[in-house]
This record gives sequence, structure tokens and C-alpha cells, in this order.
Amino acid sequence: MATEKLYDLWAKRSPQWEKRYEDSLLKTFCDYGRGETSLREARGKLFGAGYELYIIAFFIGLYYGQRRPLNEDNQKRKDFGWAIKNWGNIEQRLGRKPYPKICEYLFVALIAKTDFDFIALEKGETTPRKAVDMLIQTMEEYANWGFHFMEDKLSDDSNYFYKETAFLEVFLSFDATVNPTTSDDEPESLD
Repeated sequence: MATEKLYDLWAKRSPQWEKRYEDSLLKTFCDYGRGETSLREARGKLFGAGYELYIIAFFIGLYYGQRRPLNEDNQKRKDFGWAIKNWGNIEQRLGRKPYPKICEYLFVALIAKTDFDFIALEKGETTPRKAVDMLIQTMEEYANWGFHFMEDKLSDDSNYFYKETAFLEVFLSFDATVNPTTSDDEPESLD
């Protein structure tokens, strides 16, 4: 029996998230729970599937370097019921292309940020299941912090993410060199 690669084992999973974000974020910004329809833009939805917002939440948590454990009560958690390996594969109906590279970037970030002894895994001293569990936990915690961040922004301004460049501005804020208001390197005047 051939052993599966760690990536393949991870990609078969569907990470969890806290149900409290379902109405405030997922149903607000995504066609979550409705399936793909041509009416998305008319309803003001920014994203198709809920995992698209999950990916953004993950990267917000990752780039802020913040994690937040999920609620320990399993009744207060949910998953998308859609394995990571399928994320983006069904969106082609509206002219979108699958985005497997994003999943690869997620995985690489998780390998870098998960406190796990991968050498012990290679030596057979621990199981691939344990490694995948740790990777998923890291993923869930970064995404949970990202969801918390988004909800916090909405509590300050309910229209915050409806600005055309709102998500772009969040990501640009991670790099002070891109944000001219924080740069001390002002060009010398030619006058």
C-alpha cells in the first residue's frame, strides 16, 4: 500500500470554524448555504463559497501573526463539508478558474507556522494523522482570528468591507513600505 503524501491527507479535510460567524460574515459576504447563482451581485455578495472568505480570514490571521483557538464546544463549531482539495474547483460556472495554488500556499504557510516535529514524522516516531491534526488546528486558529478581526471592523463600521478596496487595504497594511502614510522615506524635494 502506497503511503499518501502529507499534503494529500491534509487536503482531504474540511477545517472547522465558529458558528457565530455564519450570519455576521459568511451569509453576509458569501453565497454560503445557497449554492452558486447568477443573483450574487444583485444581493451584494462579494464571494461565492464560504471557504473563499475563510481563506481571506486565514491570511489575515497569518499576516497579523495572530491565532485564536476555536470554542471548545463542538456544538458551536461547523465546517463547510467540502474538502480543501475541492476548494475552487466548482466555481467554473461563472468563468472562474480553479485555484489549487492557493491551497498549496496555505499548506506551505501551515508547515512553516505549525509547531510540529516533522523529522519525527519522517522517522516514523509519530503519525501522519497527528501532523494533519496539528496543521488543521493551526489553520483554524489563524482563520478564527481573521474572522474575529473582520467582525471587529464591522462593529466599528457596518459598511467597512463594502468599500471597493477594503480587503486590499487590509492586506496592504501588512507592508508598511506599500502604505505611503507610514513611510519615512519621502523623496527629496527638487525645488
